[in-house]
Amino acid sequence: MTDEATRETADDARGWRAATEAALYGPGGFYRRPEGPAGHFRTSVHASRLFAEAVAELLCRVDEALGRPEALDFVDMGAGRGELVRGVLAALPPGVAARTRAYAVELADRPPGLPDRITWLTELPRTVRGLLFANEWLDNVPVEVAEVDPAGVARLVHVRRDGTELLGERVSGPDAQWLARWWPLGAEPGLRAEIGLPRDRAWASAVTSLQRGLAVAVDYAHTVDTRPPFGTLTGFREGRATAPVPDGACDITAHVALDACTALDPALRLPEALLCTQRDALRALGVVGARPPLTLASTNPAGYVRALATAGEAAELTAPGGLGDFLWLLQPVGMDDALL
Repeated sequence: MTDEATRETADDARGWRAATEAALYGPGGFYRRPEGPAGHFRTSVHASRLFAEAVAELLCRVDEALGRPEALDFVDMGAGRGELVRGVLAALPPGVAARTRAYAVELADRPPGLPDRITWLTELPRTVRGLLFANEWLDNVPVEVAEVDPAGVARLVHVRRDGTELLGERVSGPDAQWLARWWPLGAEPGLRAEIGLPRDRAWASAVTSLQRGLAVAVDYAHTVDTRPPFGTLTGFREGRATAPVPDGACDITAHVALDACTALDPALRLPEALLCTQRDALRALGVVGARPPLTLASTNPAGYVRALATAGEAAELTAPGGLGDFLWLLQPVGMDDALL
């Protein structure tokens, strides 16, 4: 960026948070397009039914911890087109499924063909007793981006609709306080950070919707010891990473400072949250990528092929350097532990 750009911001540019909000969720925005997220990128939900089965297992553990209530809630935050909530309901034992109230929370219109038993909402239900699951939701909560200017000052980054960036005003107030605590920037020009305060607030709102149960957030994430020096803001279009352009034609995402989300209001008096990798979480829920024994190939060839395919899907979900590196944040409410 030029020195001139650091001193003034063009009239048609605005902060990344406002630009992303409009590009993703405004009229004609990316998440309102007919094809949905699955038309552009593949999540764990789309990779294998094993993911939904693992979430169903976790819901069953929550059910046990709550004493098998008459009504058990499952909330799918950022539900896309309802793929996860459908898979979870299909994987539940009949007795648990009969007591489960399923909610899908998404700003897009209700997709055609979604089973009537799934309640489609644009906001969180007011009270939840059960499991709230947010798979790749927080990374799409829009945030501001900060960059260090040539004088060593952290400034908000402004962006035009075509993706051109300019440096704007100095980071101040709660945003500056968040950076100082969770993502300290040095004085080297060009260092960048995504200011995760809106995500912390979104997560706190989600957790406080729980009367009793477990809230889980799953995302590409980093912690204070592993913050990337130049941020992670990127775009996705038709299955490929691309430059983030807030024109509504691509996803705009950034990894989540998930450890910051654990610092909820102490007045809530919640049990300590658990952070773990998806690899460890899924293994604890029974998803194992071990190959079937070769002897099965001779005694049951069709069964061997099915088991081999399942092992491959499990391996993809738990792979180092891939989906297995997602972080899971598990926050129990009115429960002693996170059940993993």
